[in-house]
Amino acid sequence: MKAKYHIEGMTCNGCRTQVEQILNAIPEVKQAEVNLENKEASLIVEQPLDLDKLRKEIPQKYIITEKQFNTQNSINHSTKEKKKVQQLFPLFLILGYITIAAVLLNYNPWNGESFMMDFMGLFYIVFSFFKLLDISGFSKSFAMYDPLASKISFYARIYPFIEIILGLMFLMRFNIHIALIVTIVVLNITTFGVTKVLLDKRSIQCACLGTALKLPMTKATFIENAIMLGMAILMLLKMYING
Repeated sequence: MKAKYHIEGMTCNGCRTQVEQILNAIPEVKQAEVNLENKEASLIVEQPLDLDKLRKEIPQKYIITEKQFNTQNSINHSTKEKKKVQQLFPLFLILGYITIAAVLLNYNPWNGESFMMDFMGLFYIVFSFFKLLDISGFSKSFAMYDPLASKISFYARIYPFIEIILGLMFLMRFNIHIALIVTIVVLNITTFGVTKVLLDKRSIQCACLGTALKLPMTKATFIENAIMLGMAILMLLKMYING
């Protein structure tokens, strides 16, 4: 458990060192760090400490007050993570339905390559449907992270139709090699943008299911793109090796 305290009266590093040594000597304190500039003490403790006990331990010239317990931060972080998972539930549900449908189409006899084509075809068709519900809103959200869409607004507006065409090509087994190449190019661009957003820790809405469902941009978006990219690259390599 972490706790933070505000300490007034420290004027130099000697004061900081004195307070830090005193706090570290308290049996209940596992570790104590004192920051002179912020006038702050960060403690790792087994259980909440009584403030009066701390005041008795340090010299009277130092005034210590409770600042915050990071356990509250942990609770808030946990709540945010739980909320994020709940927001992503529609995405997981849709991916689950697509996977089950692709499996049922190919389970007897099992055909892995056909499964991947059906999965990708259904993926594109279903996801394009949600984008078309609000194509204007989608194009604005998509342009926030896709590098090409941010430069060319027309690309963002036709993207759902590109998905429809690719979906039909996979489901109808029409010019699969072209569909795979386009998939790799398009998803590489989008995945680059998604990766940059995640690394920059920006909080934006994911446009993968349009604007009808408010999905946050998370690692799940990256994984979703990575799965599609992996399937496309694997199938394309297989075609060139066998062909």
